[in-house]
Amino acid sequence: MNGLKSPMKKNILRYGLILILTAVLLFFFFRSVDWDSFFASVTNVNVFFFALMVVLGPFHIIPRALRWRYLILPEKKDVKFYNLVAGQAIGFTVTLILPGRLGEIVKPLYLARKEKISEGFALGTVVVERIFDIIAMVFLLAAFLLARPLYVSQFSVSVEAYSWLFKLGMLGLALDIVIIGFVLCLHFFREATLRILNAVLKPFPAKFSSKVRSLIEEFLQGLRFFRSFFDLARFFLLSLLVWASMVVYYWFFFLAYREVLPVYTVIPYVFATMIGAAIPTPGMAGGFDFFSKKAIMSLYFSPRIPADAPSAVRLAMERDLSTKATAMTLAVHAIQVVMTCLVGFVILWKEGLSLLKLKKMGEEFQE
Repeated sequence: MNGLKSPMKKNILRYGLILILTAVLLFFFFRSVDWDSFFASVTNVNVFFFALMVVLGPFHIIPRALRWRYLILPEKKDVKFYNLVAGQAIGFTVTLILPGRLGEIVKPLYLARKEKISEGFALGTVVVERIFDIIAMVFLLAAFLLARPLYVSQFSVSVEAYSWLFKLGMLGLALDIVIIGFVLCLHFFREATLRILNAVLKPFPAKFSSKVRSLIEEFLQGLRFFRSFFDLARFFLLSLLVWASMVVYYWFFFLAYREVLPVYTVIPYVFATMIGAAIPTPGMAGGFDFFSKKAIMSLYFSPRIPADAPSAVRLAMERDLSTKATAMTLAVHAIQVVMTCLVGFVILWKEGLSLLKLKKMGEEFQE
């Protein structure tokens, strides 16, 4: 009986903390909104680009599926592209609707069972995907920051915002170098690297150490695609393609709301939303919203407010721009969730699956 109560209490505590975090982030997100002008801000769009944004909402799945295929090749050469797309769509649907990012487990399990490949290997590919997502997006942000002298006359942000972005970008670049170095050491000096890792983990609790080792083992399974530097470079380029397509999508989003910007200026916004989306709240609620609005205000809207304007004028402009940033964020968030889940539910219906079955699959594997 106690054994049953313990996991239940743990789940209640975890979901309780997630709900509190979501509520706090949403509170800060909805602050300073003029609800009288909110609807007008939501609907004041360029119809062509708004329609394009809606239609392309779920298309992020395609480049991700293409990249995933490259990781699966060492295990199975003739994997069906439909199953790769279905796995991506189902994984995103579960992640967007259920708490705890369960979709990250359901996605590889679905593919492993459809294609009859190793579940451990499939899970490992997801770990590799996430690590290269970080590497690719940080690389794009670092390139954007280092190229500032080339575009400073066309796109300028406040000194504070640029300083924050620069520090974040350089920290990320350093993290990229460490991660890539670790990947290379794992590949070329596996035993020595694992011995060093075990020594580092020794002072930590056994449960934590075991989870880290399990994650590394999964990562090593996923690294089977890496047979040469060419393989690594090709996968890095595929990851850049995934995130470059996201940059273009969000550029359409800004154009839909009549914000005409050079496409490269959207890179820091995408980086900010990636951080927000990584927070494990249901449907990315709170995390995506807070970081999206913060980025829009800091990078694109706040510089428009004249520093020498009377405080009443500044406050009025801030409120108007904050309302628009809130409306824009809710619109793009809703479109992405609804359109991605629509594709996911069509595939679930076609496959005779349900969210309940997938939830059970993921939880059983975790146990």
